Amino acid sequence: MNEQKPGMFIPALIGGGIAGLLAGIPLVSCLCCLWVIGGGIIAVYFLSKDSPVALGPGDGAIVGVFSGIIAAVVELLISIPFAPLENKLFRNMIEEFSEYMDEMPAGFESLIDNSFKAPLYILLLGLVINVVIFSALGALGGIIGISIFKNKTIKSSQGVIDVPKNSIKTENSDNSKS
Repeated sequence: MNEQKPGMFIPALIGGGIAGLLAGIPLVSCLCCLWVIGGGIIAVYFLSKDSPVALGPGDGAIVGVFSGIIAAVVELLISIPFAPLENKLFRNMIEEFSEYMDEMPAGFESLIDNSFKAPLYILLLGLVINVVIFSALGALGGIIGISIFKNKTIKSSQGVIDVPKNSIKTENSDNSKS
């Protein structure tokens, strides 16, 4: 029988989508590394649920990498609408912080005003960095997920005959008795 492993795209899309959504929301995004690892674990769960064959750590790592890539893209798309809110919160925090300082560095005001205007290449650089980091964390989550769901991934082995070790006689033991 030629049993094939199930497709990895849909489980990676589910796990990466959940992880990217949670990693892109302000304040919840503080745990973004944890969300990406969890996304890899969720992807392995959905992969193992439909798998007729046993999955190994390599399968978990691959679906975790795909999940991490998808999470990085979703995180970027989710964080863009929240950018003005995060900028306002950060500006208020800096202003409150500056009230407790005796003297601010020269040019600090212009630095704050210009720091919230991110050009496109900064967004793309952030995406590339997130893809690398999230894919590594997703692979870690996939390996953890395989170890968690290992008993659930092993299906019944068809066509395997279980022979006890005591019933097999070796040729040397037959010759020694003669």
